[in-house]
Amino acid sequence: MTVIDANRMHEIETRYPEYFHRSFRQRFGGLMILIATLLYSLYAVWFFDLPKLFAEAHWERVGIYLSQWVSYDVQPEFRIGDDGSIDIRYPRFSPLGDNPHPDWLVNNPDGSITVSISGTGRSVTVSKNATIVTAHGVSVPVEVSSGAPKVVGPVPGWMTVYDDNVLADLGFAGNVSISVDRVKIRKRFIGWANFIFDTQSSFFDKPVGEVVSLIVSGPRIKPDQSNLSLAFDDIWNNSEWQHGDVWTKLFQTIVMAFLGTILGSLTAFPLAFLAARNITPNRLLNQILKRFFDFLRSVDMLIWALFLTRAFGPGPLAGSGAIFLTETGPLGKLYSEGLENIDNKPREGIKSTGAQTVLVHRYGIMPQIVPVFVSQTLYQWESNVRGATIIGAVGAGGIGLKLWEAMRTNANWENVAYMVILILIVVFIFDTASNALRHRLMGTKAH
Repeated sequence: MTVIDANRMHEIETRYPEYFHRSFRQRFGGLMILIATLLYSLYAVWFFDLPKLFAEAHWERVGIYLSQWVSYDVQPEFRIGDDGSIDIRYPRFSPLGDNPHPDWLVNNPDGSITVSISGTGRSVTVSKNATIVTAHGVSVPVEVSSGAPKVVGPVPGWMTVYDDNVLADLGFAGNVSISVDRVKIRKRFIGWANFIFDTQSSFFDKPVGEVVSLIVSGPRIKPDQSNLSLAFDDIWNNSEWQHGDVWTKLFQTIVMAFLGTILGSLTAFPLAFLAARNITPNRLLNQILKRFFDFLRSVDMLIWALFLTRAFGPGPLAGSGAIFLTETGPLGKLYSEGLENIDNKPREGIKSTGAQTVLVHRYGIMPQIVPVFVSQTLYQWESNVRGATIIGAVGAGGIGLKLWEAMRTNANWENVAYMVILILIVVFIFDTASNALRHRLMGTKAH
């Protein structure tokens, strides 16, 4: 065990004062940051009134919307006549078409109709005097012969009785609304209804094998058009999913992002040479251009889109212009800073040979900055594919407008899911491609 005397200790303290005589910031900096973070978090909770916000939020809607992303429902309505007859009706745009005969709806010999809600024992039997709802292992009769529906026996927790209506909530499987003269059933199915062919198509509700046989070797459904062409038209012009319009709008979004980024980079490139202090030794011009870049960066893409849609009307031109104005600012700043950080030795060497300014820039500057410029431009293009979707919602064209229209109806959430998935796929593809190109240009390996 080594013993350090007072002189040796003093010598060590003198040599390494930063370890033995730390400042207040060094000793308590971490604790102060922790306390400041905690205080700010408490302030944010108070400022946004988070307890009240969470208490009043409609959390049940999250489950409803998510279920509608991955499923669809069929809504048969049973109208009970005075003579005891039961008339079955479907909404005008039912996923089952104009004349449905589903196998989950059975006409019983006694005149009643049984509807199987799901494969877990849930069913509804409708007759002229009563409706029997079977769920959770019990059968609950609801009489409808009097002036108001009446539940026979104890009312289960999943059933709610109103003055003129009884509502049975069967969870994800659906629900049943019972009144005196009609019974409405909402039956839910996993999947997207009529995604390939809509109810107006000649191929609707046909098995896959029959559709393939018709396309390959079957007789023409329309004498003046091949079955293959007819099938493509029916898919492309699907009235429920609007594949043609969705894909066209998606392509518009990609073009908007590409055109706006290219125009922004082409404009920012020469301006960056004028803004860089080591390239253009004019301080006034440098400052004017850099403040111009700051101005363009300070106005959000969404604001530019609102301005341009008022000026030119809604459409992809306004979207491309918004991206162009937004990208000129950050690209100009990035380019000029890249120019100011170059190695001046190659440039000075070429200049010493008496070469013209254009050649000095071409051989002394460009080889250093091109990989960096292209990498930054690719990254901005990748980001603008996402940004173009957002500005489409304010009328700037592209799939964003289509997405907003589907969300605004509050009923087409499966269409919203379809477009969101397409956007995610496009973003993933562009992210992968631009990442690979950046690493290739920078001479590094992609991970």
